[in-house]
Amino acid sequence: MKLQRDLPNVRITPKAERALLAGHPWVYDTEITAAQPAKNGALVDVLNEKGRYLGTGFLSLQSKIRVRVFSRNANEVYNESFWRRRLSHAWEYRKTVLPDVSACRVIFGEADLFPGLTVDRFGSLLVAQTLSVGMERLKPTLFPMLVELLCADGQQIDGLYERNDVPLRAREGLEQGKGWYDLSVLDLPVPTSPVVEIVENGVRYVVDVENGQKTGFFLDQKENRLAAARIARGKTVLDCFTHTGSFALNAARAGAKHVTAVDISGDAVAMARRNAALNGLTDKMDFLCENVFELLPRLAAQKSPYDFIILDPPAFTKSRKTARDAMRGYKEINYRAMKLLPRGGYLATCSCSHFAAPEMFRAMLADAARDAGVQLRQIESRGPAPDHPILWGVPETDYLKFFLFQVF
Repeated sequence: MKLQRDLPNVRITPKAERALLAGHPWVYDTEITAAQPAKNGALVDVLNEKGRYLGTGFLSLQSKIRVRVFSRNANEVYNESFWRRRLSHAWEYRKTVLPDVSACRVIFGEADLFPGLTVDRFGSLLVAQTLSVGMERLKPTLFPMLVELLCADGQQIDGLYERNDVPLRAREGLEQGKGWYDLSVLDLPVPTSPVVEIVENGVRYVVDVENGQKTGFFLDQKENRLAAARIARGKTVLDCFTHTGSFALNAARAGAKHVTAVDISGDAVAMARRNAALNGLTDKMDFLCENVFELLPRLAAQKSPYDFIILDPPAFTKSRKTARDAMRGYKEINYRAMKLLPRGGYLATCSCSHFAAPEMFRAMLADAARDAGVQLRQIESRGPAPDHPILWGVPETDYLKFFLFQVF
């Protein structure tokens, strides 16, 4: 195919070509056989060894992911109109698949064809995390355009906070940092506070976008919290790794007899208490600042009152090399929870690491059940909420595993 524009190009191996044709957008440094000179973060066309066009992406000279492809259209012009259309597509998708867009993920990186960019909405604030040099260079175009788009759709947006305080940026040669993005071009003053209140599933939360984990709040479990809440009515619930209390609050609001929320972080427990008070649920809950790995064995030595346990741990692995070791951690907490539950009790368990592949996670659960001497009756198997879409061909977007079981 003869290209109608003059972009630098790179040529790639047959192996990389097969991956691109299967839908994966990344080209690694070792897969490039020839490259024309181009600046870091520039647009480049990706060609196979015979010169056939395969896609266009952002070049990253310091990353092992050398090109992140975002378009397969050889005749596309990548101007402001193109990026406005792409932002509009992402926003229209959220309005279509979600009943409420006041708190949602607006941009989900590769799944929305914005490689390395995450944007979450929490009420009147947007929070962005930029993990690729191409998106970093495009921010002055994208961020004001996104705010304009949402405001024109009747949404109130008062500011955009950047959470670029992550080591992954170093792989792209980018500095770490966090703070308000300058939107004076839109005549928007800097907000006075990074703390905002949101409502999800009818539960109110205080979100600190400056100091909270990741972008301040985990939106991907929205529908899984509802699934767990349906089980919780009349149950005595132990919510492990509660963070700011989201599963615990959904369970308490749904009519749980009592909920104990546990986290090793004192700050997280304090925020969970604050959220419980905000929702008038303090009398139905108690809170423990403890290590779950130490708590579960201790509870096993006592007469445990819990008949529903929720396990929502942080990612135990962030690389393929440590995935097997992480499975031991997942197995330990799941085994302990299964032993702790009475026959007929309920277990919600999940993993948010894509390196803990679904087949590995299922095998771990089966091993834990066998060692605990119990059988699992699966109620539901779920993934992330639809504002975190899974893009087929890109396994990194299929990261969240969530299971509901009855244990007997």
